[in-house]
Amino acid sequence: MLKKLLNELKRKDHQRYLGGLDFFKYIGPGLLVTVGFIDPGNWASNFAAGSEFGYTLLWVVTLSTVMLIVLQHNVAHLGIVTGLCLSEAAEKYAPRWLSRPILGSAVLASISTSLAEILGGAIALQMLLGMPIVWGALITTVLVIILLFTNSYKRIERAIIGFVSVIGLSFLYELFLVDIDWNVAARSWVVPSIPEGSLLIIMSVLGAVVMPHNLFLHSEVVQSREYNKGDDRSIRRLLKYEFYDTLFSMGVGWAINSAMILLAASTFFANGVQVEELQQAKSLLDPLLGSQAGTIFALALLMAGLSSTVTSGMAAGSIFAGMFGESYHIKDIHSRVGILLSLGIALLVIFFINDPFQGLLISQMALSVQLPFTVFLQVGLTSSRRVMGQYVNSHWSTFVLYTIAVVVSVLNVMLLFS
Repeated sequence: MLKKLLNELKRKDHQRYLGGLDFFKYIGPGLLVTVGFIDPGNWASNFAAGSEFGYTLLWVVTLSTVMLIVLQHNVAHLGIVTGLCLSEAAEKYAPRWLSRPILGSAVLASISTSLAEILGGAIALQMLLGMPIVWGALITTVLVIILLFTNSYKRIERAIIGFVSVIGLSFLYELFLVDIDWNVAARSWVVPSIPEGSLLIIMSVLGAVVMPHNLFLHSEVVQSREYNKGDDRSIRRLLKYEFYDTLFSMGVGWAINSAMILLAASTFFANGVQVEELQQAKSLLDPLLGSQAGTIFALALLMAGLSSTVTSGMAAGSIFAGMFGESYHIKDIHSRVGILLSLGIALLVIFFINDPFQGLLISQMALSVQLPFTVFLQVGLTSSRRVMGQYVNSHWSTFVLYTIAVVVSVLNVMLLFS
């Protein structure tokens, strides 16, 4: 028995299995996407929701996250199977009269996203250093361009995982300082309610979580893992582990977004204070929770602004390059132009914004308006056997995905006529 055990220990030809620890090699693409929905736009939407309506709108975060998991896995599915990002696939398989307007509107959505991210970084610098918004926006933009133009995917992933960790730990720390009614919160997470005057906030929260540029980004970043191996066994294995990555990463995002609303509800709403700017949130947190909490809030906002601006820039580069049949590569002129267009135009618009907080809310609402177009395009591609082959969406998946697109469209129409 002992001799047999020793012989087994000497063997080097054991078959390789994917175990529990191997899951960690697949984490990265999902977290890159996650930072997009814990960006400064989310901060504005969540603090507005919590301070004005208490725990009531927590269900929007839950619904948005479920929708996001379905959509993000589906678009990563496209990237793994075809080796193309959503923009490239649209350019290759969709008629140009359809794909070009949608991709063009997606570029505009990435500009709207970049505006919120840069603005958030600028607000954080103003909180920490008293720096004017314009100068903070300029510094944030320059730092992000340096990060994007000098770092590889791997380095960016590591940096963003660190940023997400800091943000998550910051809100976890602040939650321990407040008194939360967990019974009401638990009910609000699953029971929908639309209080009077809440539709703009609902659409802002929805647009801040289910962001169209993230769909393009996720289909691109899975290429950094060289997921497209060609053989059926590898593809199915990678689809499974990509889903775990998406589920884990979106769960982290759900927790952080929920924590923002919980914090706002238990501090501001409970004291009858409506947050109308993020600077106000920090100044109000100081007396309520102590100066340390306010500083941690500002540092976390800075991390969120920098990391999410990186991802919005990457998404813009991916969308723009895809319109020319190119994949994202920082040395490619199409990718660079896409990044500079998104960040440059967003920075220019910030110079003319009088109310930064309202600008954050409106930018997130604009994302929800563009979202149905991207979703309908995505579902059309992943439901096509010509594009996906044997990995085409099932009838049930197609129904669920189109239902999500219809729900978002209906909410947009309701907002238009409200």
